[in-house]
Amino acid sequence: MANTEITKQIINRFFEALDFIVENRTIRGIKTYCDAYDIDRRNLYNQRKNLDRGWFQASWLYPLVTVYNISAEWLITGKGGMFNKDSKGKAT
Repeated sequence: MANTEITKQIINRFFEALDFIVENRTIRGIKTYCDAYDIDRRNLYNQRKNLDRGWFQASWLYPLVTVYNISAEWLITGKGGMFNKDSKGKAT
């Protein structure tokens, strides 16, 4: 079964945030993120290639919110900014 449009939007925002913290050198890379948070890297890469696949886990979002100060509201709804108000894209 294909993911809903809303799920695809959430997945896209997840990858947008992940790319941002990598590009800004908050973390070394995607492998580092996957290793640190017990994410199967192959599933992550395959999910990025095909948003309809069912590999995405809600737990992939958790470190973005709890460690990297990404806004949970933004990740889920797309409303507001990527980061919580007091953040500049750095881990707290």
